[in-house]
Amino acid sequence: MRTGFYIIINVKTCDDVESFGTLEIGKDRTFARHLFGLLKGRPVNSNEGVIHLDLMETKDGLPMNLEVLYCTFSELGENVQIVTKEMFRYITLKDMRI
Repeated sequence: MRTGFYIIINVKTCDDVESFGTLEIGKDRTFARHLFGLLKGRPVNSNEGVIHLDLMETKDGLPMNLEVLYCTFSELGENVQIVTKEMFRYITLKDMRI
């Protein structure tokens, strides 16, 4: 019954979609949803952009796609910064909780 959350970074090619990165974001569903909500981009139904980010949950070993966001190269850079900053805050503050 292990649950984990992560973001997959994908790029569209002429033939397919290639995954080239994964950002592990912990086991807290509320935090994962909050973090993904901070990211720059457009919802999947806009179908624009070359890069898309998938918020994934693994539950009992099975991956499940929760949400998708299209973004530009520039937004991807900002998103990696946001994830890094928020993960640092979360981990640091978690250690200070009583």
